[in-house]
Amino acid sequence: MRQLRWLPLLAPLLLLRPPGVQSADPIQAFVVPHSHMDVGWVYTVQESMQAYAANVYTSVVEELARGQQRRFIAVEQEFFRLWWDGVASDQQKHQVRQLLEEGRLEFVIGGQVMHDEAVTHLDDQILQLTEGHGFLYETFGIRPQFSWHVDPFGASATTPTLFALAGFNAHLGSRIDYDLKAAMQEARGLQFVWRGSPSLSEQQEIFTHIMDQYSYCTPSHIPFSNRSGFYWNGVAVFPKPPPDGVYPNMSEPITPANINLYAELGVSVQYATLGDYFRALHTLNVTWRVRDHHDFLPYSTEPFQAWTGFYTSRSALKGLARRASALLYAGESMFTRYMWPAPRGHLDPAWALQQLQQLRWAVSEVQHHDAITGTESPKVRDMYVTHLAAGMLGVRKLMASIVLDKLQPQAPMAASSGAGPAGHFASVYNPLAWTVTTIVTLTVGFPGVCVTDEAGHPVPSQIQNSTETPSAYDLLILTMIPGLSYRHYSIRPAAGAQEGTQEPAATVASTLQFGRRLRRRTSPAGRHLVPVANDCYIVLLDQDTNLMHSIWERHSNRTVRVTQEFLEYHVNGDVKQGPISDNYLFTPGKAAVPAWEAVGMEIVAGQLVTEIRQYFYRNMTARNYTYAIRSRLTHMPQGHDGELLCHRIEQEYRAGPLQLNREAVLRTSTSLNNQQVIYSDNNGYQMQRRPYLSYVNNSIARNYYPMVQSAFMEDDESRLVLLSERAHGISSQENGQVEVMLHRRLSNNFDWDLGYNLTLNDTSVVHPVLWLLLGSWSLTAALRQRSAVALQHRPVVLFGDLAGTVPKLPGPQQQEAVTLPPNLHLQILSIPGWRYSSNHTEHTQNLRKGHRGEAQADLRRVLLRLHHLYEVGEDPVLSQPVTVNLEAVLQALRSVVAVEERSLTGTWDVGMLHRWSWRTGPGRRRGDTTFPSRPPGGPIITVYPKEIRTFFVHFQQQ
Repeated sequence: MRQLRWLPLLAPLLLLRPPGVQSADPIQAFVVPHSHMDVGWVYTVQESMQAYAANVYTSVVEELARGQQRRFIAVEQEFFRLWWDGVASDQQKHQVRQLLEEGRLEFVIGGQVMHDEAVTHLDDQILQLTEGHGFLYETFGIRPQFSWHVDPFGASATTPTLFALAGFNAHLGSRIDYDLKAAMQEARGLQFVWRGSPSLSEQQEIFTHIMDQYSYCTPSHIPFSNRSGFYWNGVAVFPKPPPDGVYPNMSEPITPANINLYAELGVSVQYATLGDYFRALHTLNVTWRVRDHHDFLPYSTEPFQAWTGFYTSRSALKGLARRASALLYAGESMFTRYMWPAPRGHLDPAWALQQLQQLRWAVSEVQHHDAITGTESPKVRDMYVTHLAAGMLGVRKLMASIVLDKLQPQAPMAASSGAGPAGHFASVYNPLAWTVTTIVTLTVGFPGVCVTDEAGHPVPSQIQNSTETPSAYDLLILTMIPGLSYRHYSIRPAAGAQEGTQEPAATVASTLQFGRRLRRRTSPAGRHLVPVANDCYIVLLDQDTNLMHSIWERHSNRTVRVTQEFLEYHVNGDVKQGPISDNYLFTPGKAAVPAWEAVGMEIVAGQLVTEIRQYFYRNMTARNYTYAIRSRLTHMPQGHDGELLCHRIEQEYRAGPLQLNREAVLRTSTSLNNQQVIYSDNNGYQMQRRPYLSYVNNSIARNYYPMVQSAFMEDDESRLVLLSERAHGISSQENGQVEVMLHRRLSNNFDWDLGYNLTLNDTSVVHPVLWLLLGSWSLTAALRQRSAVALQHRPVVLFGDLAGTVPKLPGPQQQEAVTLPPNLHLQILSIPGWRYSSNHTEHTQNLRKGHRGEAQADLRRVLLRLHHLYEVGEDPVLSQPVTVNLEAVLQALRSVVAVEERSLTGTWDVGMLHRWSWRTGPGRRRGDTTFPSRPPGGPIITVYPKEIRTFFVHFQQQ
């Protein structure tokens, strides 16, 4: 939240006549007291718990017990769980259970946090919901049915699909663009049935309520609002000021003497939960309009307040959060494979689950809308980093333990003292359920190496000078790994390396250096072109400027002009001089300007990879470069299937440290006639068309959009795809251009920002990664989704020292692969360790009997989630429904004895989940779908485009 908010005992919301209800009859309004623990942008979890959460839940339970008419909704489980586990007395726990039974306390959303909707990945949204829902169901046997997303800065079209799959009946949001909200409010259109997915349509729609201008975060151009429809110190603000000019204090009880200040026009008021409101609305059985798959991004609150800066704020935290998520993903399946068909070592499963749980919670909490967004204070950022680092360390220890259990006693490790290691050992794990061919990069201390596989055969590899570590070397190894499987490599100094004897050592890359070239405003570009080629592309570099000139793509036989450079937006930091940029807002006064005057280049050519290194200097005499691009093209040896690897240009950037009040962008200018239209993703799930729109004010910032995983621009012949491993802001400011914001460093004198240290004076150096794909629509459509997943979930490398002679390593055939069709993504394979029965009746009976906390973690239940990556019609083959036999897919784990299909977070048996229907037209209600009905249970399943299906799988015991 950008405005100051203190958390009161009861934070009230007044809902008047629902917009869109055309009845002239009076309708009840509901005061919904709720806990929204949005203090995490200023205080750490520990500080918030001590100062706010503990007191809030303790006092809420006390106050609810004083009156049967009182109601309360609780939103985020991280704080409630901490209170429940560490503060609540037995009496308070009994009172909570009683309040839940009576319906006077209600959990909404139920996730660990209220996640951001613009820069979070769908997989991480699902994780944090699953963690919160698992706690609530295990502890109380309850399953949230409504969402309360009042604070995220804009709304994603992924949200209705996510919440529908989780079993919710209705959704409430608030923050959408002020112009759009005003228009929708005028048209009585703030309530609708939202069909967020064009492929799933009404199958996963949800009724949606957008709070009006007079409820939450009201724009300041409404005179009485002071930017908040409700003050969080307990003072409420209403559309019509009371006659005496004094607003009622919501912390005081409503009485007959002051009811006139709250209701007018015969409206009655009562305390309610969110469920009470939606149930009253649902009983009206009126017809609602339908909203399609478009999102509500970007979000602006005023003409010069475009909330598009947070798409990039704290880029280093965004990158760390995604790396942690990827490590967790790999650790989950690695542990599952260790446990099935049977554990083969001395690993303690309880300890293993603790390591996974620690990282699950760390990744979950950083999805908060004031966390991964970069809108928190530095000390809170440090807390997130600490939690992520600790969780990642624990999971890496778990992975190392699993690998050592697999290898001992074949692979002796180097002793901690004495002579140096005889070489290195690398275990590479592929967490995807596809065979992956890729390059892994290691850092070694010697210039000549010999790399062999499990059978002792030489492996294609390349050695070159490291770009990051002086006197060290980058070792590049080509590896092909089956799904959910390992490859093991021995790395040792090549015999006679110092004398230059390289057989059968890794090939040594050669380096061609080009001197610095000044930036020219009118350059005779294209006279001296240097080609760098692989089997899919020829990249042409302009030797006169040291910039990229063009790319020829083999499949379409077309050359596209492509030039890349770094620019900076110079932004204002003085509120007296005009609008400012901060953690949330991007407010450029004018167009970006080049951030360099000279470029140096070197080409490192090898048999496996050719690397183009470009260094951007602020001026010709600067000793150090501020920006850099490292581009890789891979050369596939004969006999290797590397379609995805060949068809991408991997780029890693270096940006920073920036000068103060600069916002750095990578601009890619092409000959594509995209007419300033780009496409960017919602949460890595689906794409949105983003045409450039002209505004009276702030057009640059209001045409920035979030890119979480992918974006592209195209013309009638070709498409240029950008794939990202972290979130960025992205825009097309001119025809044929796409710019990606990489980094921000800001300071201002706005009192509120200064008071809470929210000026984003970020002096870090960031290293984001993009993969570029260029080709025809059909080629890129087939490759984009799979390549994006491959970037998010690259193989995990465990690297260590060897002692003595090189041992014989276990072969890849010793663990059978898990393989899915190329259009199905294994979204999760995990042993959650939940302590509840899958049978809802049995579980709730156990809770009523008081059998809580006695059950052991269920290590036999495996959580499996499958995601169809493609939209209807996106690809003639890959967009088709796909049928798989889970017994065959999972036979490497053990014989499947039962398959239960569950809701997205696992708490519902889908056969028992009956979501509400909402009338959307004559005779049409939710559920009228073209998807065929499915027989319950069974291992053979069909997954349709964009479906996400969740299962509990039970295997035969040994």
